[in-house]
Amino acid sequence: MARRRQQLAERRRSVGLTQEDLAEKLGVDRTTIARWETGTAAPQPWIRPRLAGALLVTIEDLVGLLANEGERASGTLAVERTLASDSANAGATSGADLRREFEELAARYDYDPSASLLAKGGEQLSLISYMARNAPRGRTGRELLALRADALSLMGQLVWDASQRRDHATARDYYDESVRVARHLHDPTLEGRALLRTCYVALYGARDPHNGLDLAIQAADTARSTSPAVTGLALLHAGEAHAMLGSAKDCEVALAAAREQLERTDGMDAAADLVSSTQFGRLAGSCYLSLGQHRRAQALLETTAAELQDRRKSRAIVLGNLTLAYIRQVEVEAAVAALSEAIAELQETRGGGGLNVVFNAARELRPWRQERIVADVHDQLFALMATT
Repeated sequence: MARRRQQLAERRRSVGLTQEDLAEKLGVDRTTIARWETGTAAPQPWIRPRLAGALLVTIEDLVGLLANEGERASGTLAVERTLASDSANAGATSGADLRREFEELAARYDYDPSASLLAKGGEQLSLISYMARNAPRGRTGRELLALRADALSLMGQLVWDASQRRDHATARDYYDESVRVARHLHDPTLEGRALLRTCYVALYGARDPHNGLDLAIQAADTARSTSPAVTGLALLHAGEAHAMLGSAKDCEVALAAAREQLERTDGMDAAADLVSSTQFGRLAGSCYLSLGQHRRAQALLETTAAELQDRRKSRAIVLGNLTLAYIRQVEVEAAVAALSEAIAELQETRGGGGLNVVFNAARELRPWRQERIVADVHDQLFALMATT
């Protein structure tokens, strides 16, 4: 039998909200609020930042409000025992364990649907935040705060991807909090990474290249003294923003500067793990697609797709863009083959970016919808939509 979340209901009343008021703020039904408060259901991770905002509490405090009395007592006791055990060594070990678990979860992003990772990501963020608040000052506390910044960015990434790049507000909330933590730590690399994530939302979610360009340049300038990796990636996205705005010259300048920075990345760079051999081809191919240089885009995207066998969400996006490059050169058979491959990748990963690009490519194939191969790939897409 579910136990009531009495503190959640009390907090709602203390800020002067009825269940109907809170439901209206969140865009849900009143019965949903009732189920949360009676303990028969729990709010999904992507709505929790808005719920915390409505109740005027932090995301971490909300975790406590959502636990029933038995869960609160047992969960708090477990964490407190960890924190109380043998001083700095225990804290360092716990921090190392949390970092390992976080990296294992982050590594699954390219292979598993983001919706399936959200709950685990939320649990990790809550525990990391609790331990960071209670850790002693010094190296252990700093490492936990840095891990919290990374966990916030991952949650924003998961929420945005699981929403098929529609829930911009929640993703930005997570990224903005990551930026605040990074600034508190005076860590330009962490801050640049979070700003870069916010840039992605502007470019590929809001489709606002002006804002995306500003954020990309801000990320590059922030990380320039500490991380060629983040600087190079930010300049790649600055290039894409220029391409979206139709400025081929500025795009080429940004791509050249990005390549130079990426080539300087070494093992001393804290963000070196973000860089792969395929990134330049992925972004440059997308740039040339936006600029209407379709043959040039095709060459880069074909090579990149062949090299991206181990990163399925990224490969689906590349194949979707390759489909568009073929369509715009009226190479319908090649376009259908690339689109079919992209759909096959998405059957397993449900990546939001790939889904958006694939749907756009399918729309551009409509003039040939009477052809058998086009009808077949549309059927494949409908089957994907039915299970998404």
